[in-house]
Amino acid sequence: MSNPSILILPGDGIGPEVMAEVRKIIDWYGAKRDLVFDVSEDLVGGCAYDKHGTPLHDDTMAKAQEVDAVLLGAVGGPKYDALDFSVKPERGLLRLRKEMDLYSNLRPAQCFDALADFSSLKKDVVAGLDIMIVRELTSGIYFGEPRGIFKEGNERVGINTQRYTESEIERVARSAFELARRRNNKVCSMEKANVMESGILWREVVQKVHDTEYPDVELSHMYADAGAMQLCRWPKQFDVIVTDNLFGDLLSDAAAMLTGSLGMLPSASLGAPMANGRPKALYEPVHGSAPDIAGQGKANPIACILSFAMALRYSFDNGAEADRLEKAIETVLANGARTADLLGEDGVTPLSTSEMGDAILAALDASL
Repeated sequence: MSNPSILILPGDGIGPEVMAEVRKIIDWYGAKRDLVFDVSEDLVGGCAYDKHGTPLHDDTMAKAQEVDAVLLGAVGGPKYDALDFSVKPERGLLRLRKEMDLYSNLRPAQCFDALADFSSLKKDVVAGLDIMIVRELTSGIYFGEPRGIFKEGNERVGINTQRYTESEIERVARSAFELARRRNNKVCSMEKANVMESGILWREVVQKVHDTEYPDVELSHMYADAGAMQLCRWPKQFDVIVTDNLFGDLLSDAAAMLTGSLGMLPSASLGAPMANGRPKALYEPVHGSAPDIAGQGKANPIACILSFAMALRYSFDNGAEADRLEKAIETVLANGARTADLLGEDGVTPLSTSEMGDAILAALDASL
């Protein structure tokens, strides 16, 4: 039997730095846990544009379709701001999501106890927080037609169209309900059914999927703006939140800051099962390319490493080793290890990107 395959796309900015620490973790699993992966690497984003004139070469897209999982670092930077919209670095990521049909975006917001004081909310509100936002990723207002900037009379008008089919809503709802069954069996669906027809359809379809297929899961509905307020008021009331592409983008970024740092948050984008039964999948940290600190060893690699932990869990059916990796990170943080984004005390010298990776490797060794 062949080894599971991973395509690594480090991307731009701090992407290559944080992904180098993931490569160390992958190598550790091969050497210490006999979990050997066939790893290849390619370009995406600005660096791909620099070499190929496109943010994602067709050959790279073909590789992504063939492997068991794609790990992506980050894309973009001010160097590419003046490019035409069609070749901006972010279009490479959007193409991966669209052509791999990665319709279910899992964005956990977990607050490690050691970092509860870094949240903008009170410690008792966020300590122990562990929620999952399931965002529909391949439809909605980011992809709907018509779209564009047009001339109407003497002025321009920008148009984006919110569009969802029943089947698109059904499949992401099933993803959320299945995930809830593995967690605390509770789903909150968020939309704007009070002012948007697409929201009315969303609520009706989610309710139908629940009633016919997942009656054992507790389901509630909430308007997305009220959901944003409740995330800031008492986020631990939620377990799994399922929502559309636009609201999922906004709500997951809001939830991200509850944990204290974007450098701590991974994500998974999952699609339909392949022939081997594994879902097509792309894993990436929520943070951006942070070009202002690129190459300085200041980046926090934890979000990218946690993204690999999600790959262990969702692509490689190895929850036990995902737990091991997450526990190693928790141990390192509890022992006081901090990168620059997590420092709250004057006079404390932060760990570099590679030093944090080494600390996690030491904790993994200690777990054996």
